[in-house]
Amino acid sequence: MKTITSAQAQTIVTEALKYARAQNFKPLGVAVLDVRGALMAYVAEDGSSLGRAHVAMGKASGAISMGMGSRGLVARAAQAPTFVTNLGQLFPLGAIPVPGGVLVKSGDEVVGAVGISGDNSDNDEAAGLAGIAAAGLTGDTGA
Repeated sequence: MKTITSAQAQTIVTEALKYARAQNFKPLGVAVLDVRGALMAYVAEDGSSLGRAHVAMGKASGAISMGMGSRGLVARAAQAPTFVTNLGQLFPLGAIPVPGGVLVKSGDEVVGAVGISGDNSDNDEAAGLAGIAAAGLTGDTGA
């Protein structure tokens, strides 16, 4: 089973935050999980609120656990809100069905997930995609 490396995870965090600062986003929390859902990297920027870690990890966990970026979970939530709400109880890190949870792919293979929280969900997702691209990988938002 192929999975994201710690070096790739660190690059994603660093570059996502660099992108966020260039865009003047609010302070972010960035979590990177490997293909098993284990935490590989997490950083909370100065000034980010306490809950950012939980939300970022929940976005990434929902993506990796369900095999789709969190935009896909948003669509599922519209169709079956109770199902998606209950997902958070199944996965240790939760499942947050809003944009900002992005699957990380190497070629066609999922190798991890990134979750970002702190700004609006579209901006969180954009920072994640920038970090993933900088690591030479591809992001899948579930759109």
